Amino acid sequence: MVLSKTTSESNVSIHSTFASRYVRNSPTQFKMLENSIPKEVAYQIINDELMLDGNPRLNLASFVTTWMEPECDKLMMASINKNYVEMDEYPVTTELQNRCVNMIAHLFNAPLEDSEAAVGVGTVGSSEAIMLAGLAFKRKWQNNRKAQGKPYDKPNIVTGANVQVCWKKFARYFEVELKEGKLSEGYYVMDPVKAVEMVDENTICVAAILGSTLNGEFEDVKLLNDLLLEKNKQTGWDTPIHVDAASGGFIAPFLYPELEWDFRLPLVKSINVSGHKYGLVYAGIGWVIWRSKEDLPEELIFHIGADQPTFTLNFSKGSSQVIAQYYQLVRLGMEGYRNVMDNCHENAMVLKQGLEKTGRFNIVSKDHGVPLVAFSLKDNKRHNEFEVAEKLRRFGWIVPAYTMPADAQHITVLRVVIREDFSRTLAERLVLDIIKVLHELDSLPSKLAVAAQQNGKNGTVVKKTEMETQREVATYWKKFVLDRKTIKNKIC
Repeated sequence: MVLSKTTSESNVSIHSTFASRYVRNSPTQFKMLENSIPKEVAYQIINDELMLDGNPRLNLASFVTTWMEPECDKLMMASINKNYVEMDEYPVTTELQNRCVNMIAHLFNAPLEDSEAAVGVGTVGSSEAIMLAGLAFKRKWQNNRKAQGKPYDKPNIVTGANVQVCWKKFARYFEVELKEGKLSEGYYVMDPVKAVEMVDENTICVAAILGSTLNGEFEDVKLLNDLLLEKNKQTGWDTPIHVDAASGGFIAPFLYPELEWDFRLPLVKSINVSGHKYGLVYAGIGWVIWRSKEDLPEELIFHIGADQPTFTLNFSKGSSQVIAQYYQLVRLGMEGYRNVMDNCHENAMVLKQGLEKTGRFNIVSKDHGVPLVAFSLKDNKRHNEFEVAEKLRRFGWIVPAYTMPADAQHITVLRVVIREDFSRTLAERLVLDIIKVLHELDSLPSKLAVAAQQNGKNGTVVKKTEMETQREVATYWKKFVLDRKTIKNKIC
């Protein structure tokens, strides 16, 4: 006789995840639970919340890579448990990093002999790379000033107001004055002439941007180099150049090989580039390359393990991104990178032409530069760029709207970054969705009509100028977007 067996109600393994007691209460947000929960339930709870994130492929605000080949994904997962800094334990990973440094240095035309190793290091991103390059410039300048018996407590860096925020972070953290050249309407990058005028004996370097985040434009590093050479000759100074090629470093060598911006120019002493942007690797990898050993002061280099030199702001980090970068360099080669960049540029032109056909936008970006399209409304009196960005989110698109830095704050633009995985089909679809948004906005009354008027002190109505109205509208929507981000990310 076979006896049936009743399963205990306490046996959680037979219950559906969504019917279990673990999902009937809100998970704790501030304190750890007293007891463990099943792995399947933990996974489902977290995965369900993550579904509310934006789609990375449709995040057109970001320069960061959102797609890689499955073979590279496998390599990354296989090395995710390797600590990059443990060079003795993982010598092959260290060797692959050194190979990447040398490949990138040659890509940037570093003056190396056939058997000479390049000077550089992998970083978490371009932010850390810029910190390291800035520290090298500061220390070398201080050493020279000490040798001359001159004050060395007021270093400064000259750059444009369009620099990425990591430069401001470097200046604040490492006590360096940041002298920013202001922008003007229609000219949204650093003016080399004005930059060189700002250089003084305390300038540790001039930072040029190869691919402004505002409109993708390359700054004229060649002109900057020539002007600075002449000023150094007149003053007896030796002010160098750093090129922040975070976005453009993996673009210019393939799309514009004749453009002189790199180590072909004698004053360019270091270059940073983001492997996780157009280097085509997931977020978490940057590179900084120095022209020669003399440009990286020895006292900044630490020696660990079996006398392994290292120059980083942190030690422990994963090896996956370094291995992924090596994969891309080996897998694609010059031909592959050139094809990817050509395709990105062509898709940017498709988007640009589609926007121009609407007759509603001014194109702010340049055809020569990072493959992105920055554009603004020709008429934003009734509705503005922030409203366009907000309504595009209903279609899944994440398109940033932002105001320009000083002295062009009254200019508001939308920006679409064209990455490897942004196809022509998506470009055409985005244009159609933008047209839908424009038609919808045309049918709506202006939400900010009241912004053009305000009550005067005596109760009268004061009419504002068009410029004042534009600035108020831009300020309102900028605050609106920032407030929404603050609410979403109030727990960090």
